[in-house]
Amino acid sequence: MTTIVVVKKAGVVAIAADTLVTFGDTRLSHRFEANSKIFKVDTAAGPSYVGLAGTVAHFPVLRKAMGSMSKAQLRLNSKAEVFETFTQLHPVLKESFFLQTKEDENDPYESSQFSVVIANASGIYGLYSYREVFEFKEFWGIGSGRSFALGAMHAAWPAARTAREVAMAGVNAGCEFDKNSATPVDVFTIKLKK
Repeated sequence: MTTIVVVKKAGVVAIAADTLVTFGDTRLSHRFEANSKIFKVDTAAGPSYVGLAGTVAHFPVLRKAMGSMSKAQLRLNSKAEVFETFTQLHPVLKESFFLQTKEDENDPYESSQFSVVIANASGIYGLYSYREVFEFKEFWGIGSGRSFALGAMHAAWPAARTAREVAMAGVNAGCEFDKNSATPVDVFTIKLKK
């Protein structure tokens, strides 16, 4: 899987991720392919960075699906906007990209089968498979290394001066202890709007 984190501190947001891709027992490191689990999307309100955890197949699909939306449709600057955007994307993912939406027999809703974190000038957000959206005040993580990342970011938070420092502590912990995460790390920062 992965380790991806988002952090908001000192007027800046940061998003960071490891770069290892796994296929079952096979590891595809950055040495063999330039893997990035974060991609940039341009919206009417400015750039957003999207980090994605889930099957490798989700990366080109979500990039293509979001890239086909107009800047006016692609709104990611509040919980409500993130929810609306991904609700609009869900039928596109099913119809154009053949997303398999069933996880469990008792699912309350169709699943999108992925977890996403978003960083932009309005803050940091998380989206889960049933389109549950959260706006985080300080930091969060997704992927198989998230527990290690959350612990490291919690420990780093008081002494760290920047969002980037906290994010790097989180992803580096994931890379150190999670078998499905590895360096190098991609990290992006954006100033928060006041």
